[in-house]
Amino acid sequence: MDFPAETPATPVFFVAGGTGISAETLGNMMLQQFPSVRFVREKLPFIKTPEQARDAVAQMDAAKTDGVMPLVFSTVAVEEIREILSGTECAFIDLFGSHLDMVERVLHVNAAHNASSAHGVRDVGEYDARMKAVEFAIEHDDGQSLRQLERADLILTAPSRCGKTPTTMYLALQYGLLVANYPLVEEDFETGGMPRPIAPYVDKCFGLLSTAQRLSQVRTERRPGSTYATLSQCTYELRRAEAMFRAHRIPYVNSSAMSVEEMAAMIMQTRKLSAGRKPRPGSR
Repeated sequence: MDFPAETPATPVFFVAGGTGISAETLGNMMLQQFPSVRFVREKLPFIKTPEQARDAVAQMDAAKTDGVMPLVFSTVAVEEIREILSGTECAFIDLFGSHLDMVERVLHVNAAHNASSAHGVRDVGEYDARMKAVEFAIEHDDGQSLRQLERADLILTAPSRCGKTPTTMYLALQYGLLVANYPLVEEDFETGGMPRPIAPYVDKCFGLLSTAQRLSQVRTERRPGSTYATLSQCTYELRRAEAMFRAHRIPYVNSSAMSVEEMAAMIMQTRKLSAGRKPRPGSR
C-alpha cells in the first residue's frame, strides 16, 4: 500500500534474547491486520544482559514522539531482562511472559526462563538433520543433481522464478525435510508430460505457479527485454504448467500472494509431511 509522504510511520521494535525470529514473525502477523498504518520496523536481537536491555529501552524511547507511540514486541525469556524492557515508555507487548504463567499452571512445572531455549541447539541430532537437509537442498537446487533423488521427501517443480529455491531452503532449514526442486523447461511445456528425471516420483511432487504479471515482473528484473520475461511467454508457461499438474494430479499453489511460511505450511499439510520427516499421527 502506498502512503502519502506526510503520513507518520509508527516505529516497531522486535526484541529478543535470541535471533528475534519469533518476535518478528508473531509481531508481523498482528501488524498485517492494520494495512492502513505505515510501520518502520527494527529488530533488536540477543538482548542478554541488563546493560543491553537498558540500551534497548533508551533506543526505543528515543523513537517516541508526541504524535506517535512505538510498539515493542518482545519474546525475551529471562525475567530480569523482561522487567527492564517493560519499563519502556513505548507500548510493550510481551509475547512470551504474558502466556508463560498459564503454561506453567497447565503443566504443573516451572519454566526454565532460559534465554537460549527458543532457538538454541536443543537436540544435536535434530540440528544435524537440518544441516544435512540444507546440503541436500543446495545439491538438488534447480535440477542441478539427480543423485539420490529417491531420498527426497518432496520435489518442488515450477516454471522458472516461481519461488522454488526459497521455499526449498525454508523447508530444509526450518523442518529438516529433504527437498529437491526441478525447473520446467520448454520441452516439458510442449509435451505436457512429466520431466523424465522426476516422473518416477510424481507422488512426492508439488507444483508452484504465479500470475503472469508477477512472473513477468520478476523475470524482467533478471533479464530485461528478453522473450523469457514477456507477458505472453509467462502466460504460456503458467498455463502449460497448470495443465501438467492437473493431468498428473500434482497439488499446486499460486505463490504470487503467499509468503514462504504460508506456502511451506500448505505444502506440508497437503503432502502430510512433518518436521524431520516423521509421519503424522494417523497418516499413512
